[in-house]
Amino acid sequence: MERTGGRGVRRRLLAIAAVFTLTATACSSEIRGELRSEGDIAGLPITHFESGLKAGAPKPDLVVENVSQTEDDRLAVAAIADVSAFWSEKFPRHFGTEFQPVSKLLSYDSTSDEINVCGATTADVAMNAFYCPPEDLVAWDRGTLLPLLRERFGSMAVVTVLGHEFGHAVQYRLGDKAGINQQTSTIVKEQQADCFTGAYFRWIAEGRSQYFHVSTSEGLNQVMASLFFIRDSPGQSAAEHGAHGTAFDRTYAFQLGFETDAAKCAAIDQADVDSRITERPFDPNDAGMGDIPVNDQTLGMLQQSLDESFAGAGVQGPKIVNQGGSCPNGVSTPPASYCEDSNTVTIDMAALAALGQPIDREAELSGQESSGGGLGDFAAFAEVVSRYAQGIQVGLNVPVDNGNAGLRTACLVGAWTAAIDHDGALLRPSPGDLDEAIAELLQPRSLIAADVNGHPAVNGFARIEALRLGYFDGSGACSAEYP
Repeated sequence: MERTGGRGVRRRLLAIAAVFTLTATACSSEIRGELRSEGDIAGLPITHFESGLKAGAPKPDLVVENVSQTEDDRLAVAAIADVSAFWSEKFPRHFGTEFQPVSKLLSYDSTSDEINVCGATTADVAMNAFYCPPEDLVAWDRGTLLPLLRERFGSMAVVTVLGHEFGHAVQYRLGDKAGINQQTSTIVKEQQADCFTGAYFRWIAEGRSQYFHVSTSEGLNQVMASLFFIRDSPGQSAAEHGAHGTAFDRTYAFQLGFETDAAKCAAIDQADVDSRITERPFDPNDAGMGDIPVNDQTLGMLQQSLDESFAGAGVQGPKIVNQGGSCPNGVSTPPASYCEDSNTVTIDMAALAALGQPIDREAELSGQESSGGGLGDFAAFAEVVSRYAQGIQVGLNVPVDNGNAGLRTACLVGAWTAAIDHDGALLRPSPGDLDEAIAELLQPRSLIAADVNGHPAVNGFARIEALRLGYFDGSGACSAEYP
């Protein structure tokens, strides 16, 4: 986040619709943290099983240059065969012509191979997968990238990345039908490819794939985590050549494809991207490059921001107090807890400060454990905001322990984030902050998407979708979508 030195927030959140009856909250003194699994995922049932290559999957009939017998190549070749089958089915339906298979496939080990490809060598494209239009080629690094993805996020992360690269081959075939020409910006191409990947994964989730099955809980969580991993670094401009988007932008596009279809993805253009993209450079006056400490001063600023933002609700907002993060007479969800009897949000300042340390990107990219990195300042602030939002909902007699409470709360965090994103705000989100919220939402025990008892919504896809809904549509959409 950044401190702008303004007099405070000038825009208020819409009042949350008070159309609910308050239900009783539990009286236990410790967080239980069970996942809430009510609802659906874009119309599909919530499922739990091990996602990946099906036991009886056929052997792909593909020619792949330099292919190995490793597990990663086995996954990669199956992914290419599978996404090819998807496009062979969908291309005529949506675009009126037959899909032409990609001309060339290449697997390489960037730690040892030096194969000439697309004007370079494979040694120059370590930790990469790419589509090369002049050669109509899809290539992937089985030596570094695919093992890291599989080991960190699971096998469906490999399918995600290759599905995305295949999306660029689809763009090359569509041309004008997708608005693609030499002037098309990189970010439009990347948003389309992420969206195409989402449409492909919907097809898998519906059980249409011969090769893979993906659960709508843990399986889609792997996908969300891999999209977070391959995000751009904070402060990059979406206008730059090579921009791929923030995690928030990339998950948006994937979810759009998953919830609609490939034709909708092909309609993404510069005007659409410009209207919603969150990737932007740091403000020249942002001395902390997006990071501020979590301390008494900044928590005081957060209190003022929240009080002014939620003033339209017409109820007394809770007071943020540094009293250890636990409620003496109720359920505790440290490092931040909403205590109904005192209408306070009690916090563990030390724990929040540790959580608010910047993400260790070097450790993340190397696959190593970070020795001192957190999830970023916004992740810490957003956890406090989520508990404050619980207090507002209690004041409005909105249930804070039903199946929708966690998603409604994540949605309200998104709405608050958008409400303070303007000149003159006391606190203003900086580039990368929404990605820090996503990092927290992908944690097993996310507090941003948890009800008052600390039960988070089961699915990372749904958590991120709720944040996005609030950010773009405001607080009114939160109560409408998550009653």
